Amino acid sequence: MKSLILIIVTTALINNVVLNQFLGICSFLGVSKQMKASASLGGAVIFVITIASAVASLLYDYVLAPLGMSFMRTIIFILVIAALVQIVEMFLKKKSPAIYKALGIYLPLITTNCAVLGVALTNVQNGLNFIESVLTGFGTAVGYTIAIVLLAGIRSRIDEDSVPAPVRGAPIVLIAAALMSIAFMGFSDLAF
Repeated sequence: MKSLILIIVTTALINNVVLNQFLGICSFLGVSKQMKASASLGGAVIFVITIASAVASLLYDYVLAPLGMSFMRTIIFILVIAALVQIVEMFLKKKSPAIYKALGIYLPLITTNCAVLGVALTNVQNGLNFIESVLTGFGTAVGYTIAIVLLAGIRSRIDEDSVPAPVRGAPIVLIAAALMSIAFMGFSDLAF
């Protein structure tokens, strides 16, 4: 049990997909303007990465590897991710049109979010079993959600009037993200 909790903590805080591995930066910077949209995207990413990790693990272990088709994993994983994103998109469009509209183009971009595919491929390459793959996916997605919600909170507090003109807009956001990355490095000494 301790090792399973360690997987989640490690992937969420220590090896944060955005702040340590620098995957998923596009949606991280694009959606973090509003807290509600950031939290909604985080929830969608949690669903997609967790389920994609589970399905990718099962497909690889029980279909691709036994048939000697490991070389097809990237294409198959992309198809799985695209299908999951379509499910999330249809659900949000029907149940929460405001969130669907707030996420805009970034919702379909989950399909091309390198963090989602990166987790699925890394799980397979590291030889993780099903449970480890699911927990790694969940922890990674929680880490992404923590990072994007924190950045949204920081961005909501930044008063553009008090920021010097040369660093207004994207530069101050990148500086804030860099400082967050440095702060998350403090979790590297976390031990159980």
